[in-house]
Amino acid sequence: MEKIIDYTTRGTCSRAIHIVLDGDTVKEVQFMGGCSGNTKGVAALVAGMKVDDAIERLSGIKCGPKPTSCPDQLARALAEARENA
Repeated sequence: MEKIIDYTTRGTCSRAIHIVLDGDTVKEVQFMGGCSGNTKGVAALVAGMKVDDAIERLSGIKCGPKPTSCPDQLARALAEARENA
């Protein structure tokens, strides 16, 4: 069963993340804003990945001096979705 998540990011150049989950698997990710090449790369890498694996790999990544990053925000969105499942 597909679940669609629209997550508003905090502390990053991207403004939001659109996520489609198929059960416990990331089906599709699209960032609104941010560094296009980086966000497209992250989205391509997590497609087909289990939610827990994506959270584990992306959590805590920082962008320069910022306390978060687009990948970290994706991990937070996925963790929030998992908790609300």
